[in-house]
Amino acid sequence: MEKPFKSNILTIAPDLYLRPVTVDDATALYKIIDSQRTYLREWLPFVDLTRQQSDTALYLQSIVSNPADKVFVIIFEEAVVGLIGFKAIEYFNHKLEIGYWLSEHQQGKGIMRRSCSRLLQHAFEHMNMNRVQLKVAIGNHRSSNIPEKLGFTLEGIEREGELLNGHFHDLRVYSLLKREWQAQQQMN
Repeated sequence: MEKPFKSNILTIAPDLYLRPVTVDDATALYKIIDSQRTYLREWLPFVDLTRQQSDTALYLQSIVSNPADKVFVIIFEEAVVGLIGFKAIEYFNHKLEIGYWLSEHQQGKGIMRRSCSRLLQHAFEHMNMNRVQLKVAIGNHRSSNIPEKLGFTLEGIEREGELLNGHFHDLRVYSLLKREWQAQQQMN
């Protein structure tokens, strides 16, 4: 099981941190989704289902009321800029998956790579995980860069693994094992 840690805030840099999501984040998250629909819907299946702020609030309420979920808002320069978290957590098998999305206007600043790196540290050091997985739609090059830069191994393709905009898309499946992550840490 997860070791307790001193704060619910996962600090990355003075201007970047992860905070557990609350229902109060619905307004900020919905504003991003609503103002960037065309950009976000290319790779995110929930965008078309998010028609009003109450849809986002209901989703966040389901996360907050389920203590098994570990989802964080990404805070950059004191503003909510995206969402990241653990899904498919299997404590018995010591593995989980990371999912994320980021505002179009915050792309290219290393925010998501650093956020994923911080979640890896948390998963391996505090949650006693052995394996972390990421799935990325083929063609989503920006998202594929993240696991590649963080030393993940491309394991293969999950054929037609996600229904997106009415069509099934293949997903690249990446993984990183605790021993591989520890070896990276020793080299740094």
